[in-house]
Formats: sequence, C-alpha cells, structure tokens
Amino acid sequence: MNKKNSPAAGHNKKSFLNKPIEHIDITKFDAREIIESMGKMSFTSRDTANASKIFNEMIEDQSCSIFLTLSGSTSAGGCMKLYSDLVKYNMVDAIVATGASIVDMDFFEALGFKHYQGSQFEDDTKLRENYVDRIYDTYIDEEELQVCDQKICDIANSLEPKTYTSREFIYEMGKYLKENSKKKGSLIETAYDNNVPIFCPAFTDSSAGFGLVMHQEQNPKKHLTIDSIREFRELTEIKLKSKQSGLLMVGGGVPKNFVQDTVVCAELLGKKVDMHKYAIQITVADTRDGACSSSTLKEASSWGKVDISKEQMVFAEATSVLPLIASDAYHRQNWKKRDKREFSKIFK
Repeated sequence: MNKKNSPAAGHNKKSFLNKPIEHIDITKFDAREIIESMGKMSFTSRDTANASKIFNEMIEDQSCSIFLTLSGSTSAGGCMKLYSDLVKYNMVDAIVATGASIVDMDFFEALGFKHYQGSQFEDDTKLRENYVDRIYDTYIDEEELQVCDQKICDIANSLEPKTYTSREFIYEMGKYLKENSKKKGSLIETAYDNNVPIFCPAFTDSSAGFGLVMHQEQNPKKHLTIDSIREFRELTEIKLKSKQSGLLMVGGGVPKNFVQDTVVCAELLGKKVDMHKYAIQITVADTRDGACSSSTLKEASSWGKVDISKEQMVFAEATSVLPLIASDAYHRQNWKKRDKREFSKIFK
C-alpha cells in the first residue's frame, strides 16, 4: 500500500473486521422439498421453483451447454463456494463474470483473505479512517485488497508481454493458485482444474485493472494487454460448438449482455445458431429504466437472443434464492449423467 497517498490509519480496524462471512455449502442441506412446496405458492416463491425446474432441465439436456453469468457482490456475500460447486459438480460449462466477482472476491479469498459481516448503517467516515471498504453490509480490508492488486501485477510481470484475453489471464491466475493458494476450492482454481473457461469482458474494472496498470507502468516498452475483441470471438466459438445453450444469470450488466450477444455475433459471421434455449435471471433491477440489467428475457427474445419457451425472471436478491435453486439441482443429481464439455481445451 502506498502509505503516502493513504488516509491516516485508524486504530479500530479489528473491531470492524471480526466476523468473517461463511460461504454456504449447498451439499449440506437438501432444498428439494422446499422448492417443491414453493412451486405450490405464488409470487417470487413460484418463480423460484420454476427457475429451479428450468435449471434442472438444462442439466438433463445432454445437448445443452450451461453458461453462468455473475455480476454484483454475491461472491463476497456468501455464495463463493456455491459457484465453485456448480463447476465441481458439472452444472456449469463456461462463466462470464465481472472482474470484481473473480478478482476482488474469489482470487482475494484464495490468497487467504476474508470478507466480513458489517453494517450498512456504519459511519463510512470511520470506515475510511480505518481503511475498511464497504459493500452494503459487508466489509473488506483495503490494505489486503491492495495486496491482491500487487499479486495481479506480479502474475502479469511473469508472463510473456503479448495480448491475452481475460480468459487466458484468468487461466494463468488458476495456475498460480495451484501452487500458491492459501484457501483451496476457489472458483478460479476449480474452473482451472475442470477446464471451465472464465471470461471477464470488463476485466480492468476491478483489482485486475489496478494490477495491470502497475504492470504497464513498470514495463512501459514491453507489457501485456487484454484483448476483449478476441475473447468475444472465443465466447462465440463456444456457442457455435454447443448444440443448445442455457443461461443462469445472477444479476445483469455486461456479463448478461456479453453472453446473450454470442447469438447475434454468430449470425453476423454467417453461422446458423439457435437462440439460447433456456434462460434464468435473478435480479432486483427495475424494468422501467430500459437498462440492460433490468431488461426481461422476453425483451431479449425481440433481439433474437433468448428463446422465450424456457425462461424465468426471478425478482429477488440472489443470495436469498440461489442457494435453494443450486441445492435442489445438486441433490437431484442429474449432473452425474452429464458429459463434461471442458471448453478450455478448445483454446489450447
């Protein structure tokens, strides 16, 4: 950390960072009965049960490749193990995420750091005095986060100076974690082990950005860069190699649109592809603002991206419903019958 440019450190940091987030384990509770009961209810309960039904149909469909998209802070909020378990148990074939989900949260904890329960009502001036960052009611040690920034810089410095996609760079992060992680089972390392590619189309909007800026500053003549155009082509290639596809989208933003646009990109390349056959989005975004995050899956159908026959919007905060959907799918065990895609291998 650059102490010269930092606020005066307070003396109460430990009083804020004393209750670590514990990540939910979907293998330790069976949500099938709850989901079945919710299916007999109304409103968000029934939407959640229908989303669970569609997710299980994706898993059962041997022709379907499943894309997980992540935005927001659910990884920091307790879903980190859930996501790695979806990969570990063959319920996800490719991931599109924000840089923060992958670097500031998953990679950060793999280095041995933690997120902490806090309060949305805390005085943010006091938090700043103690170098504590806040995500709603969750805290992060900023000094530890800057260690994460430096690790990204170190990895970049160790690589050949050329263009990389975010997928390629995250693969190198997985390789680094195989030898150096202090917490095993991160999403990055699990995806590395199972040849599940991770794409971050806005990679530099995270600790990766800080680390890569430092890398380029230190190596002005020979440095690596991130090629977001090539990674869009790579993601489209995965869509082209998939007979059918399904989307499990947590939040919205760039990851949501990036993966949906593979259908349009393929068409522009003169390739005939089906729209995404299955789609689930969990979001709290208001549909009235015309934004990407809030746009419904039916709206995506008008763009030729998503088939509306198997789609479900779930308007809920994701940490409240996603563990139920994931646990239900895990305990139904249809994932045991799925063939592994191992899409990372097509780029080697």
